[in-house]
Amino acid sequence: MSRSRFIIPLAVFALLVAVLAIGIKDSPDKGLIPSPLIGKPAPAFSLPSLTEPGRRVSTAQFRGHWYLFNIWGTWCVECHVEQAMLLKIKASGVVPLVGLDWRDDRDDALSYLKQEGDPYQSIAVDQDGSEAIMWGAYGAPETFLVNPQGVVVYKYIGPITEQAWEQQILPRLPLASTAAAGSSS
Repeated sequence: MSRSRFIIPLAVFALLVAVLAIGIKDSPDKGLIPSPLIGKPAPAFSLPSLTEPGRRVSTAQFRGHWYLFNIWGTWCVECHVEQAMLLKIKASGVVPLVGLDWRDDRDDALSYLKQEGDPYQSIAVDQDGSEAIMWGAYGAPETFLVNPQGVVVYKYIGPITEQAWEQQILPRLPLASTAAAGSSS
């Protein structure tokens, strides 16, 4: 009699664990960390340019245009993983990439871009990490899609893959841009 007292609760617990495990495994939003910036103006900044000494990179330069704001660093292993995809995005001409070189050594960053290719239209330097904090970055790479009004439309965490580009980012761009992407593939 004492065994049956434990079997029923144990069976209910096991069933609950199985249902939760299946739900988590099949959830389309697993790993999604929503950004409080979605639907709000992108943080305004004016930072030194990595590639053009003496010049600054600012949000004002991109007003009126869609852009991807990509937080990266040479110390970031996953940033190296996404480099080839960023170069493909640049080659597609669909949307410009603006980089934020986060807590990096300038010479290392310039050397890396020279060796691996530079996918960015502009690169701002965030030496102390304060700008990444303003964007709510948890790590690198993180990429934000910003519309022509300067509003953050989407945040992607991790290295952009072909699948992420085609299924998560490209559909959020205006139809004219998606048509251009289809013709360049």
